[in-house]
Amino acid sequence: MFIQGNLQVVFDALYSVGAIDPVLGMDWEVINNEMSKSPKVVNALCDRINACQGDKDQLISTFKNLEPKLLNYVALEVAREFCEFQDRKELH
Repeated sequence: MFIQGNLQVVFDALYSVGAIDPVLGMDWEVINNEMSKSPKVVNALCDRINACQGDKDQLISTFKNLEPKLLNYVALEVAREFCEFQDRKELH
């Protein structure tokens, strides 16, 4: 499951709630391993984000109601999807 729509809006909403800076200082392998063990949780998070349909205010509201660990999952997923997008873009 992927986050759909404009990733920049999702990133901006994450930044607005202060979720980006803490994740930058964390061990991403640990977060990634936790995410790998909880695919249903990650899919449910993506569904919640996609349901916001790119509405930044709704995304911010959703993020404010997530526990910190889940917010870390979202931030890492956005980073991963940005990287994958860049990789595809550079191949063409």
